[in-house]
Amino acid sequence: MTKIALYDLDRTITKRPTYMSFLLHAAWRHERWRLAFLPGLLFLFAGYLVRALDRGGLKERMHDMLLGSPVDAEKMAAIAESFAEATLRDNVHPQALARIANEKATGHRLVLATASYAFYVEPLARRLGFDDLIGTLVRRDADGAILAEIDGENCYGDAKMRRIEAWAEEQGLERADAAVRFYSDSQTDLPVFDWSDEPVATNPTNTLRRIAEKRGWPVIAWG
Repeated sequence: MTKIALYDLDRTITKRPTYMSFLLHAAWRHERWRLAFLPGLLFLFAGYLVRALDRGGLKERMHDMLLGSPVDAEKMAAIAESFAEATLRDNVHPQALARIANEKATGHRLVLATASYAFYVEPLARRLGFDDLIGTLVRRDADGAILAEIDGENCYGDAKMRRIEAWAEEQGLERADAAVRFYSDSQTDLPVFDWSDEPVATNPTNTLRRIAEKRGWPVIAWG
């Protein structure tokens, strides 16, 4: 039996969401003049609120506004490394670090499944000790430079569940032969909670807390 500890990232392992923090961190180190576009984010958020943009479209346009497109992959990799260091310093729950280390020591395969872009989460996942990363992918140009376009689906909600199932198939993992523990803060991950053997509502939203209490799931709050 393969023991899998499957984690969401934002507000589960981290205290705060990572995407906006990453964009600011990266823009300052890449082309800081783009920070002048920050007020324009209000128009993007307004478009999202009136459903002119979905979450994926909002993510792409924020990326394009604050980082541009394309962005050299090596430069962005160095920025992602520095962002991982900054995140570990002040945006990770110590209790999450302890739980992850314990599961690693007890033979769990650690898998991070997040809607965040994999290109900036990878250094953080590596530092945290994860064995596998499932995240939102970006398109790249012929030179490998990063474009402000999602490759495939935004790894969120039902799409995250599809990505996890695809990952398991690629790894040759039979669901019946795996014991899956899943940590997340959000009810948007209900498909994954239902798929797991041991759902753990972690720093839950009020909605998720009510669901967890009704279904008898463990509820933990870090920080």
